[in-house]
Amino acid sequence: MLADTSSLLRATPGWLTQPRPDATPLPSLDYATLDDRELAAAAAKGREGAFRELLRRYERPVFSLIYRMVRDRTLAEDLAQEAFIRAFNAIASYNTSYKFSNWIFKIANNHTIDHLRKRKLDTISIHGSPHATTADEVSQTRLVIESADEDPLELIEHRELGDQIESAIGELREEYRTVILLRHVEGYAYEEIADIMGLPLGTVKTYLHRARNELKSRLAHLTA
Repeated sequence: MLADTSSLLRATPGWLTQPRPDATPLPSLDYATLDDRELAAAAAKGREGAFRELLRRYERPVFSLIYRMVRDRTLAEDLAQEAFIRAFNAIASYNTSYKFSNWIFKIANNHTIDHLRKRKLDTISIHGSPHATTADEVSQTRLVIESADEDPLELIEHRELGDQIESAIGELREEYRTVILLRHVEGYAYEEIADIMGLPLGTVKTYLHRARNELKSRLAHLTA
């Protein structure tokens, strides 16, 4: 999905991916058995295996989050790789009292939002996560759920409706689009969204309320 791990790690400062000359040799670790916080601590000490394991765990979720926002696979791959480079460069600043997943998603979200503001991209997918591997996973990550007993005409109509909803979401300001994406597509709790976006919980709820109202207004013609 992203460039090979070695290339990505080479883009981080050498002292992160190679032990410091004066460092005490570290014991061998089974990185797959460590939790995220332990991996981050090991990565901060220059353990390349820890970086590789963190990348293995979060490559697909981070790519998915970004892909939903930009709707371009090549661009999403580039932005995801850049987000990981930023995260790995700053791994020593990670506060282990917070979830690592929220920390990496915050970096990815902020990087993508910066790109969207510069490029004024305006599309977002509502048709299920690109890394969903089963029909259930796809349906759980859709904004519009298609009924299993729809006939072909109804299915087409619902997909056309989905396209209109997708377009309306794309017209929202970046912050509103992000809260809709994180809440209704990725399924994050309000508190997690607040953490990822670096906003007070009340602000997240306000953004969601306003975003839903804007969508309702933009899509009013569908129910007229």
